[in-house]
Amino acid sequence: MTTITHHPVLIVGAGLGGLTLARVLHVHGIEAAVFDLDASPAARAQGGMLDIHLESGQAALAAARLLEEFRPLVHLGGQAVRVLDRHAVVRLDEEDEGDGDRPEVERGHLRDLLLDSLPAGTVRWGAKVTGARAVGGGRHEVTFADGTVLSTDLLVGADGAWSRIRPLVSDALPRYTGVSFVELELRDADERHPESAALLGGGMFFALGEDRGFLAHREPDGSLHVYTAFRAPEDWISGVDFTDPDTRAAKAAVLEHFTGWDERLRALVTDADGPLVPRPVHALPVGHRWERTPGVTLLGDAAHVMSPFAGEGANMAMLDGAELGEAVAAHPGDTEAALAAYEKALLPRATAAAAASAEGLVLCFREDAPQGLLDMFAGGPGQAG
Repeated sequence: MTTITHHPVLIVGAGLGGLTLARVLHVHGIEAAVFDLDASPAARAQGGMLDIHLESGQAALAAARLLEEFRPLVHLGGQAVRVLDRHAVVRLDEEDEGDGDRPEVERGHLRDLLLDSLPAGTVRWGAKVTGARAVGGGRHEVTFADGTVLSTDLLVGADGAWSRIRPLVSDALPRYTGVSFVELELRDADERHPESAALLGGGMFFALGEDRGFLAHREPDGSLHVYTAFRAPEDWISGVDFTDPDTRAAKAAVLEHFTGWDERLRALVTDADGPLVPRPVHALPVGHRWERTPGVTLLGDAAHVMSPFAGEGANMAMLDGAELGEAVAAHPGDTEAALAAYEKALLPRATAAAAASAEGLVLCFREDAPQGLLDMFAGGPGQAG
């Protein structure tokens, strides 16, 4: 007879949300096992900068007792904001005065902070989930690609937009928003790309026009992390070979969306170093929810993947993790009470954040862009959140 190893709490996904949950449980003396399909923490790049909101991401770090360790990771000057139009005319230029409540930090550094706060062996790498099923009494079994089967009293899907755990509670799938990003980088910008470095400034950067734009930020190592964004059919990406080491064709395909834009903006693509990475933007329906299902729940993108136009995704994932951890600690021996309390707060909060993100997407790509974004920063008409 095959012996199935049991974990009281099993978290699928070692992103920011899953790690925050594991850390808050650890703070309360509750052991959790985290499984991630990546081969190691360094298996892939973790993305660019995140602004960590006072009421969500920072609140989660406080619950994880990591707020003081977080502060040295903050990118000083990163809260500066510059907004341009398609002609590279500066429409807004705000310096970072050091008094903002959304400090910028590299996603990879934040993830490392959370990883390093956990006991050795908490995260099992190279563990790809292929299926999960309820076995009665609120318990679940999780099957992995190597044939391993584990059981758990509390299964948490923290495994992102295409979650393998979500089907246990919901048949919803993320939908293409109509907008695609192409991610690129200009390295050692002050030395190698001084004109682009001067154009972007020291923090967040937007250059917007109808249905398209550039979203970028300066990273602490001096590189410029840029996302081109444009409305395109969902299959647009399949017509471009982004794997070709010769990036000229990919760059030309992206630049077709920016015909007539100022050459200083187009140069962000022309001069990009390394590969271009396509990232179609998907979102679950605003208001996604599920019925209370014994022994299982979701957090982060698995629960509410949204477009990035309100800056809420990572912050919501961390807050989800923190609140779920605190709910479990507050209801010892009563998983269902913990999950009911967690989801009662999660679902309306996620709906509001997803709605703001959807509104932000429309606002950024209006016919009169960047006016909607300028109105939002001014707190005037068109404010998205």
